[in-house]
Amino acid sequence: MRNKTSPGEYLAFLSTKYEVDADSLFHALISAEENRKSKCGNLSIECRGKQRNKIILLITKDSKVVAQFPVSREFLLEQNNPIKDAQKADVLCRHLMKKDKEPHSFQIKDLRIGMKKVSLKAEVIEIAKPMLVFTRFGNYATVTNALIADKTGQIKLCLWNEQIDSISIGETIQIENASISTFRGERQLRIGKKGILHRVESMIAN
Repeated sequence: MRNKTSPGEYLAFLSTKYEVDADSLFHALISAEENRKSKCGNLSIECRGKQRNKIILLITKDSKVVAQFPVSREFLLEQNNPIKDAQKADVLCRHLMKKDKEPHSFQIKDLRIGMKKVSLKAEVIEIAKPMLVFTRFGNYATVTNALIADKTGQIKLCLWNEQIDSISIGETIQIENASISTFRGERQLRIGKKGILHRVESMIAN
């Protein structure tokens, strides 16, 4: 869970995507734990099981699975709606980004799914073995994930082709004009065609 999206962030994302009220969604989760099933707008929520202090929730729409994940009972007992808190943080970040169209410098702990024009400095911790994939554009490409970190957290960085050989483990890198997406429940940093990736001296000055 060290670099995965938090339950509050992920549920805030679902609330926005499926246009359901954050308070209604939070109460529906509580109801699902108590009654095994509940409804929230166009979403159906079902408690599929319990593991120690966690419950397994299944969210569907029109019989199609939207998500299945564990949520702690402490999360459901929070007085302030953690989904709404995550939405407020995301809205604030988006507002700050819209005020200035230049890339913004962030710490990893502040990154939220959907952010664009993100700039940050981090150290390369791991680089997975590259894989050859056939892309939707009809050509082959090499892709891998690097794990990068700053003093506030860690995140995976998706690298393609020549980007892979441009960094090494232990180096400090500067990333500019990147975006934050999600893959298999994890936040992921992506550098598009307009993004920039280069080495810098160290994390000490960060």
